[in-house]
Amino acid sequence: MNKVQKTAENGPFFQLDKLRQDAVAMLFNDELTDEQIAKNVHRSPRTLYTWKQDPLFKAAQEQYSRLVVKDYKNDALKKVHELLNARSEMVQLQSATTILKMAGYLSDNSTPELDEAKTRKAKAEADLAEYKANLIANPDKIPDKTIIVDDIPKENDDGTDD
Repeated sequence: MNKVQKTAENGPFFQLDKLRQDAVAMLFNDELTDEQIAKNVHRSPRTLYTWKQDPLFKAAQEQYSRLVVKDYKNDALKKVHELLNARSEMVQLQSATTILKMAGYLSDNSTPELDEAKTRKAKAEADLAEYKANLIANPDKIPDKTIIVDDIPKENDDGTDD
């Protein structure tokens, strides 16, 4: 038995008794109501509710989800890889984005457009900081003009960019 397997078997899911493990599995499958699950594990709905509030039970649910999903991870990754060659450019982009997120190169709230906007903002903030530093270092050389840089494309009446 390998180290990962031993660690998993010592995790919260395996610390639960059989009835709670069954409840976790039924909750994951999301096919039954809480009342039906409680009946299947020979407990009251109130007991199931109490279990669901228990931190160990919650951790067991998370571990069970990871264990079940892990079985599908390789197939899912292969499918996403295949979709890089899809006809639709949108599907290709979504596939590439998913792969980059899985590899840790993009976060869930990151897109190429957002990253570009963040870069522009960081550069503007750096320019502003440099300007302020120059004002502090040379207070007698305050420029008498304002420069406005507008690099955001304007939309035409038809919704396209200039």
